[in-house]
Amino acid sequence: MNPSDIKNLIARRAAAELHDGDVVNLGIGIPTLIPTFLDGRRVHLHSESGLLGVGPPPSPDEFDPDLVDAGRQPVTAAPGASCFSSTDAFAMIRGGHVDATVLGALQISRRGDLASWMVPGRDVLGVGGAMDLAIGARKVIVATTHRDSAGRSKLVPQCTYPLTAEAVVDTVVTELAVLDVRDGQLVLRELQPGVTKDHVAAATEAPFDSAI
Repeated sequence: MNPSDIKNLIARRAAAELHDGDVVNLGIGIPTLIPTFLDGRRVHLHSESGLLGVGPPPSPDEFDPDLVDAGRQPVTAAPGASCFSSTDAFAMIRGGHVDATVLGALQISRRGDLASWMVPGRDVLGVGGAMDLAIGARKVIVATTHRDSAGRSKLVPQCTYPLTAEAVVDTVVTELAVLDVRDGQLVLRELQPGVTKDHVAAATEAPFDSAI
């Protein structure tokens, strides 16, 4: 499977975790593909840049330089969208008004710690809004590849990269499986098509229980 197909597989399955009427903030990377797979559900997409009702990427004649997401990528405003200051956008997050966030990750520990912003020794701009989202959103979904570019498991007993937040992850969606964090332990909930438990076990450094 090529990288594009893998990303779409993850995004499609992560989209299924979202419900009609949810206010959802999408992180950069794989999460930005999710709007394609909402299948008619009315999910209100929220951006830290100050927009509730983020629409799909614009066509060339729809491009508006003032409409961008938190990753500075151009977006459109869906019918009924609201614009406000970035301060208000973060107040919504910190006030617990965002139902779910879907984020990427560098590492997720067995107890749901999230490391998503820095690889030691590499240049980095900063943690951005991920720390607020990880703490403030009611549900934290991670949509990521199961392994990093070097083939190492992203699901680890303990994170070795600087943390974004401790014990915040609720669900992890990868190209291999869907896992939940329950009572401080990873639990395998679902296998992706064609994947076996042995495949998941071989690719996962962290110990996990199985609900299937």
